[in-house]
Amino acid sequence: MGWKNLYQKTTIFLTRKEFFHLLAITLLSLLIPLSFLLVARLSCLNYILTAVASDPSHSSRPFLLSFYFYTNPAVLYVVVSVISIATLLHALTGEITFASDSPEAVYKPRLFTAWLVLCTLQVSVGFGIEGSIASGIDGAGFGVERSLFSRLIFFLGLHEIMFFWFRTVVKPVVDDTVFGDATPERWVHRAAIAVSVGTLWWWKLRDEVESLVVVAEAKKELSMEIEMADFVGWCLYYLTVTIGMVRVFKALLWVGIMLLRKNTTDGTGEEDDQDNV
Repeated sequence: MGWKNLYQKTTIFLTRKEFFHLLAITLLSLLIPLSFLLVARLSCLNYILTAVASDPSHSSRPFLLSFYFYTNPAVLYVVVSVISIATLLHALTGEITFASDSPEAVYKPRLFTAWLVLCTLQVSVGFGIEGSIASGIDGAGFGVERSLFSRLIFFLGLHEIMFFWFRTVVKPVVDDTVFGDATPERWVHRAAIAVSVGTLWWWKLRDEVESLVVVAEAKKELSMEIEMADFVGWCLYYLTVTIGMVRVFKALLWVGIMLLRKNTTDGTGEEDDQDNV
């Protein structure tokens, strides 16, 4: 009954086609935070397998864990890393776009690339999350929790990556599928993305994503070999934090400029009043 009421209220502002468009965009945009969740669980699994292998009392690794770990596609790390780096460059320069309202000859190749990247990540994340649940992998409580400020900065960076993913990959694909053409961005898209990533963050991600950096630091303290997956996870964590810091800096800069303009305008207005007198 609750979902039915929500649907009826939503259709007041959106048509059925627009509601389906919004729902598809929201679900596909969640692939990015789910990718971070999967990478975090892979980091925990990597640590578990390494600890089991170094323990003489265990002659072999659990088959299901080993099979899942070694068959997980490495393309997941590549796609998430590329999207994160592109988000940072876009936050610094504002010049990177993978899909836009370009002429058809230019837009179609970019749209095909967006389709390919989206399908690849969806398959990888789908099988990976399902495998982690079946294997009982959970990174919650793994290591020391970060401060509230660090968590907030990481969340802002993750939201920025998710929104970049939405604009450059998800929205062009869904627009082409539902409407057959590009559509303007609406406030409801931003609101849906913010609510969805906030819900996932509070439910699961905030307790597990810190294993991205904790695993690498724990291995270093224990003089264990830091593998490429550990290094990539560590880089992804601090890359996301950097994106969040850039966003905070730009927000503070914008507030400062607005205050400066307001003071300048008030000063000019007072001088004009005195001249009129």
